[in-house]
Amino acid sequence: MSTTKLPHCAALARQLGELPIGTASRIGSVLLIEHAGTWPVDVRERVLTECFGPGAPERMDRLHVGLGLRALIIRKPGRNRAPDRPTVYVGGCRPGQRWLERFQIDSYRDLADLDPVRIATGTGGFGEPVTGPLLLVCTHGRKDACCAMLGRPVADTLGALYPEQTWQCTHFGGDRWAGNLLVAPHGFMYGQLTPATALPVAELAGAGRISLANLRGRVGTDPFAQVAEIAVRERTGLTGLDEVLALGPREIGEDRAEVEVNTVLGGAYRVLVRRFPLGVQGHSVCSGEARPHRFEVLDVQTALPV
Repeated sequence: MSTTKLPHCAALARQLGELPIGTASRIGSVLLIEHAGTWPVDVRERVLTECFGPGAPERMDRLHVGLGLRALIIRKPGRNRAPDRPTVYVGGCRPGQRWLERFQIDSYRDLADLDPVRIATGTGGFGEPVTGPLLLVCTHGRKDACCAMLGRPVADTLGALYPEQTWQCTHFGGDRWAGNLLVAPHGFMYGQLTPATALPVAELAGAGRISLANLRGRVGTDPFAQVAEIAVRERTGLTGLDEVLALGPREIGEDRAEVEVNTVLGGAYRVLVRRFPLGVQGHSVCSGEARPHRFEVLDVQTALPV
C-alpha cells in the first residue's frame, strides 16, 4: 500500500499560497540569554528555570501576554562551545522607546535578581548600550523542523557577514514562515527568507531602514495595522523605521478594519483591510490541519491633511 508523505508546515504554507504579511508577533521588549550547544525541545524552559527558579517559564509567558516581554534563548551560528561567560541582551522595541543593552554573567543564577518587569516597562540601565541591531534567526529545530531546515542556512549566511550581530534563537512565533528573522530593537519581523533574500534585509537594517520584501510586520501591533502600514510604505516608498506609523484599527465587522496611518510627509492615510479564508486546506507533519487566511488591502485613500 502506498502512502503520501505529508509536507512540513513551511512548505505547506507556500503550497497553499499563504503570505507572511500581518503576522509579526506580540513583542514589545526582549530578554535574550545565551546558551550554546545542544538545544532540546524545552531548552527555553530549562534555562529560564535555572535563571529565575521554578515557575519562571509560566511567569515569562504571562509577561509576554501582559507586557510584551519575550524571553528567548540565543547562540552563535555553527558549532560552538559553551562560553566562559554567557552573554545577555535586554532591550525595548517600541517606536520612540527603542534601546538595547548587553552584559555577561558567570552563571544563570546571576540573573535571579533581574526584574523582568523593569525590562518590559523601562528604557535601560542594565548593561552596556549596543548601537547596531541584532539579527535573530529562529533555528530551534527540536521545536519545529522547519526552523532548522530553513532558518539555519539564513543564520549561517548572515553570521559570516555580520558575526557580531547574528544570533540563532528559539521560537518567537510563526513556524510556518521559516526562515524567520527578528531585527531587534528595530522591532520588525521577516518570514519565508532564504540566504539570498536575507542579505538585503540585513544590509538595510544596518542603515536603520526596513525591507518591504518578506516583511511580516512591526512587532507588538495589531495584524490589521501591520498590513496597513506596509501598504502605505509601498505606496510612498518610505522605509525609515518610524517614517510610517499605523494607529489602532477601527473594526468593521469581524473580518475587516479601517486603519489610520501617519507619515513623516505630513499626511495621513486611511487604509481598509480585510482578512479572508483562502478556501483551501492541507495537512502538515508539523502542525496537522491548516485552513489558511490572507490579508487583502481593499482601499488606500488619498492622503489627508493632518
